[in-house]
Amino acid sequence: MKAYFTAALVAWSLTSSVAFAGDGALADIKQAGVIKIGTTGDYKPFSYKGPDGSLTGADITMATALAADLGVKPEFVTTTWKTMLDDFKAGKFDIALGGITVNAARAEVGDFSVPNVTDGKRPIARCEDKNKYATLEAIDRPSVRVIVNPGGTNDKFAHQHFDEASIEVFPDNKLIFDEIASGKADVMVTDGVEVDLQSKLHAGVLCPVAVKEPFTRFQNAYLLRKDAALKAAVDAFMRKELDSGGWKKKLDAAMQ
Repeated sequence: MKAYFTAALVAWSLTSSVAFAGDGALADIKQAGVIKIGTTGDYKPFSYKGPDGSLTGADITMATALAADLGVKPEFVTTTWKTMLDDFKAGKFDIALGGITVNAARAEVGDFSVPNVTDGKRPIARCEDKNKYATLEAIDRPSVRVIVNPGGTNDKFAHQHFDEASIEVFPDNKLIFDEIASGKADVMVTDGVEVDLQSKLHAGVLCPVAVKEPFTRFQNAYLLRKDAALKAAVDAFMRKELDSGGWKKKLDAAMQ
């Protein structure tokens, strides 16, 4: 009888442990008191790591507010565009943010929040060339040097659309626009919000190319561990920020 009760107690303990572990991502986050946030830190105006290691940007401000809303502390984890999905699948962070485009590959491994940006791919070039690269055909010529950051949607877009142009995969997204400004590359096709900001930061040197319309349309959102409760909580936070104008204020401030 004693052996029976001992075995039953062990079985109950194992079952309870499994049930607790299966409570979901939001329960795990609240029990830990920390939400781990993956971000590249190289994409103004959403996420940028300065020389001193501090993170700034609209999505960084949002993440800090989200953590407070959930009653936990934010812990930022550095990732890269090339390794983001593998890092996410490995459980290195609970959510990923910082200008992340919604796409099928990412949706397979996590949930997406309500989107906070609707955008499209546009070219940026030196100002004297702002009318030169207004179509995909004008860019896709052997004499044109296209530059991209590795592993993200810019990289994928360039290799899908440009067969004749030379494509340089430049490893540092923080310095990539200086390559165009200095004449080492001709054009980059990236998210419209980045085109507008980098044109402002390189005023008189880099300009948005005069395209009739963006080459693509997409939305940015936060990538979350699959869990209905976590998605509901993040979506509620996002809708509140969108409806109140809080997100727009954060983005406008980061665009300065």
